[in-house]
Amino acid sequence: MKSLLILLLFSTLAFSQTATEWKKKGDALDAAGKTQQALEAYEKALEKSPKDPAILVKIAKQYGDMMPALNGAAKKTAGEKSLEFSRKAVEADQNHSDSHLAVALSLGKLTEFQGNKEKIKTSREIKERAEKALALNPKSDYAHHMLGRWHQEMAGIGGAARLLAKVVYGGIPNGTYWEALEHFRKARSINSRRLIHQIEYGRTLAMMDRGGEAKTEIQKGLNMPNRDADDEDAKARGRKTLEEI
Repeated sequence: MKSLLILLLFSTLAFSQTATEWKKKGDALDAAGKTQQALEAYEKALEKSPKDPAILVKIAKQYGDMMPALNGAAKKTAGEKSLEFSRKAVEADQNHSDSHLAVALSLGKLTEFQGNKEKIKTSREIKERAEKALALNPKSDYAHHMLGRWHQEMAGIGGAARLLAKVVYGGIPNGTYWEALEHFRKARSINSRRLIHQIEYGRTLAMMDRGGEAKTEIQKGLNMPNRDADDEDAKARGRKTLEEI
C-alpha cells in the first residue's frame, strides 16, 4: 500500500510538471549525452506546449544526435524524424532562426541516403534555410558553420562532374573555399568552444593547398574536448585530412 501511494505521488508530480520544467530536464540530459532520455523529456514538454518551436527543434536535434550510432534503415528513419520535427518547428514559427537551421542540419544528415539529383535539390534548400537562419539571428554560429560546409562541398565538385550535372540535372550551385573559410572563421569567433568550427576551418585550408596552416588549425581542434554528439565524427574527418596532407 505504501509503495502504491509513493508511485501515485510521483505520477502526480510528473503530470503536474510544466513544459519549462520538462525542457530544463531535457537540456540537462542532452548536455550529459543522454540522448534517449532527453528525447523523452522533450516529448513530455511538447505534450504541455505542442506549438513551441524551441521544443520541436530540441526533439529534432535528439533524432539527429542518434544517427551516428545507428546504421541502415534505422539511421535513415532517425534522420527523417529529425527533418519532420524541424519542419514542424518552422510551421510553428516562421521567424524562429533555429527552426530554419534545424531543417538545414536535418537535410544535411540525410544526403547520404539520396541520389545525385535529389542531393542537388537538397543542397539548394540547405543554403536557403541556413541563410534564413542567419538573417534572423546574425550571431548563429551554427548557421555560419552550415554555410561554410555548403561552400566547402560545392567548391569541391570537379569540372567534369559539374559539366555532367549541368547536362543531366540543369547545373550545380557554385561555392568557393574562400567563402567557406570566412563562414568557419565567423562561426569560430562567435563560439570558440565548438571544435567542429575549428576543424572545418583547418580542413578548408587543406583544400586550398595551404597544408602547413591546415595542420596547425586541425590539430587545435583535435586537442579540444568533445562537447557535442557529432564531435567525434568531426575529429575523424580532421584526422583523415591530416593523413592526406
